[in-house]
Amino acid sequence: MKRNTALPATLHPVELPSWLPKSAWPFDTSGLEVDDSVIAISETGQGPTLLFVHVGTWSFIWRDLVMRLATDFRCIFFDAPGTGLSQAAPGAISLHGASRATAAIIDALDLKEFTLVAHDLGGPVAFAALATMPERVRGIVAMNTFGWRPSSLSLRSMLAFVGSPVMREFDVMTGLVPHITASSFGIGRHLDLPSRATFRAGMGSPGLRSFHTYMHDALHGDDVYARAGAVLGGALATVPLLTIFGERNDPFGFQKHWKELFPAARQVVVPKGNHFPMCDAPDLVAQSIRSWHQDLRTNRKINVG
Repeated sequence: MKRNTALPATLHPVELPSWLPKSAWPFDTSGLEVDDSVIAISETGQGPTLLFVHVGTWSFIWRDLVMRLATDFRCIFFDAPGTGLSQAAPGAISLHGASRATAAIIDALDLKEFTLVAHDLGGPVAFAALATMPERVRGIVAMNTFGWRPSSLSLRSMLAFVGSPVMREFDVMTGLVPHITASSFGIGRHLDLPSRATFRAGMGSPGLRSFHTYMHDALHGDDVYARAGAVLGGALATVPLLTIFGERNDPFGFQKHWKELFPAARQVVVPKGNHFPMCDAPDLVAQSIRSWHQDLRTNRKINVG
């Protein structure tokens, strides 16, 4: 599974740290400078392009899914500023900073006719990035994510708690969030112990602080939510949509709202799935994306013909 394009001049190779061996991360990884930060971008596979966007932990969450999709797709995924292998300049750890990084990656790789696969805060971040270039997107896969300003009291209370300085420092001291996220409740349902340890190592204290900073900023990123909402209700309103949610993790009714915005959306619910459906059932999620994308290509050929 090799990249199908030459490395752009704006990117440079990234040396993997000792805690991330090739056996755990068999992907080409490059660095892109964005606003004095260095964003780690990984790629594998050939075919139509899928751009995976997640903000919060790091791109290890995509590993098992992209390994299943790489036979049919060019898969591109990256670490948001301050997470995983990405470095962050002061002030870059925000939804706005992550959105700028996403837009810079799309430009640097000259991505066109791609499908966006967004998870968690990657949704509003990616949609805001696409506000000035919606014509580049041919489809959207929304995976346990949203694209509007969080307004419900329950959601805002959760973000305020998780994003608080007290919770941040408690987590740095105890490693609670990385351990929970690496468990079967998070990404670890099908992971062996070394893979779980690799995920936790990729968070570390700086990445963990970044995680909580992003959660805190999710309460205040009104510019990002405004751009995301405008493009979803405008230029992207007719783009085909697939939603994939875990059966046990839609407490804020995101799937219902997606269906209201996109009545023709195809919706998949992963049985007994939690917040990371691509980790709970990677085979099911990969096949859902593959079959949906194939239908898009078939329908497009019919319409063009």
